[in-house]
Amino acid sequence: MTATSTNGSAAAPAGRLLTVEHLVKTFALRGQLFSGSTGTVQAVSDVSFHVDRNETLSLVGESGCGKSTTARCVLRILEPDSGSIVFDGVDVTALPAKELRRARRRFQMVFQDPQASLNPRMTVAELLAEPLQVHGILRGSERSRVAE
Repeated sequence: MTATSTNGSAAAPAGRLLTVEHLVKTFALRGQLFSGSTGTVQAVSDVSFHVDRNETLSLVGESGCGKSTTARCVLRILEPDSGSIVFDGVDVTALPAKELRRARRRFQMVFQDPQASLNPRMTVAELLAEPLQVHGILRGSERSRVAE
C-alpha cells in the first residue's frame, strides 16, 4: 500500500490534522463448524502516515492490501489491535462511544465506487442533507446551505 498526499493550498494553516502511527489490525481465520479459530491474518501491519491541514491523502495499492481496513480503523469502524490515531490533537483510540460519535461529524470516508455510495434515487440535496440528519445537525440554516 502506498500513501500519497497533496497540499491543497500554499497558504494552508500550519498543523497536523491526522497522525496515524504503527497501526496494526489482525482478523481471526475461522475453520469449519465447531472447529473454532484456525489462526489469524494480519490485514494491516505497522502503517504510519500523516495528513496536514488542507491536504488530501490517497491510499493506493492492490486489492486486499489493507486500504479499506486502514480507513475503517482510522474512523474506528473497526478497532485496531495497536497503534495510535490522533485527529486534530485528539487521540481517537481513547474516545468513548458518545465522544466518538461527536468526533465522526468531522471526518468521513469517501468510497471508490460512487455507484455503491451514492443512491441514484436521491437528489443531490438529499445526498448532502443525509449525513447532517444522521448526526442531528440539520437545522434551518443548514437546510438553506444544502439548497444552495
